[in-house]
Amino acid sequence: MCSWQLLIRILIINTLIAFVPPFLVVAMGAPATARKLFVTFGYSLVYSHCIGSLAFATLPRLWGATLKSRAWLRWSLRAVAAFGASIVGSLIACLVFVALGWIPMRLYWAEFNGSLRIAVFLTVLAGGVLSMYASFRSRLEQTTLQLRTKELERERALKLATEAQLASLESRIHPHFLFNTLNSISSLIPEDPKRAEKLVEQMATLLRFSLDANHTGLVPLAREMKIVADYLDIERTRFGDRLRFHIDVAPELEAAKVPPLAVQTLVENSVKHAVSRNQSGGEIRIRGVRDNGSLRVEVLDQGPEFHLEAAPSGHGLDILRSRLTTLFGQRASLALERHDHWNRITLLVPQSANGHAGVPG
Repeated sequence: MCSWQLLIRILIINTLIAFVPPFLVVAMGAPATARKLFVTFGYSLVYSHCIGSLAFATLPRLWGATLKSRAWLRWSLRAVAAFGASIVGSLIACLVFVALGWIPMRLYWAEFNGSLRIAVFLTVLAGGVLSMYASFRSRLEQTTLQLRTKELERERALKLATEAQLASLESRIHPHFLFNTLNSISSLIPEDPKRAEKLVEQMATLLRFSLDANHTGLVPLAREMKIVADYLDIERTRFGDRLRFHIDVAPELEAAKVPPLAVQTLVENSVKHAVSRNQSGGEIRIRGVRDNGSLRVEVLDQGPEFHLEAAPSGHGLDILRSRLTTLFGQRASLALERHDHWNRITLLVPQSANGHAGVPG
């Protein structure tokens, strides 16, 4: 809000508060002429602006500065500040009365002493208005911040999912992958047409899943593992006996939720670096277990040693780590260990009580 807009709002609030004393005079049935009501309003208006301006200038800052203090200290400081504003404001108001010629200087302290009651009343009234204003403003700011944070997290998650989708789709339509798969299908047509037809279906499923990756949110582990199995089956047509794999995922884990293409990214990395670059091929092992309320998926291979931190920006593993952080914070992880010439990448995804991934709200 602009400073001049805030000033106008303060002036309006102070003026409205100044109407309260004349209204109370009328409401209590006290005899009052129009002149008396006008004079009462004039005095009240000066007090309201002098006290209210000081209160609006100091209390909101003090209100925010004491939010984290203990309750007794927070309210004590606010009460002292409010009554301090009423005393200082009354002193200033009486000087205004003297300057306007409404009272002689010799009656300054008498007017001040007599005005303390109305000053305290106006302070309590202004304090209540300020309290409600500060409370509503704080709630509004917190709600706005939460909405902006959620929107930014949603946009970041969508961006990362799109990057993963593009990375996966790029690997699917990469000339080598396409040509090798099409050559395999072509060679199988006269010898094993059913196998060739299955490869076409698996290829279509892979492409469709890659295209839908950023629209499906989290997917059941069973669906993710179906894509992994299809991918390995296609690649085994290319590598033959050089590609050996074993999948060990218990049936009770099929409903667990994971980010789409998460496990497939790890498996694809193993195929590229542990199988295709080795003349004798290699073995890939995939395990899935529960781990203290989380789903733990391990992908093991005998490829050369590497480090996750060395994955360049935009690499499948780098994108996957960013997606996990965006979706689950520190509750999810991607870790790499090497033992007895085996690389083991561990994907840990938190799950709620019903077995679904525990994504923060």
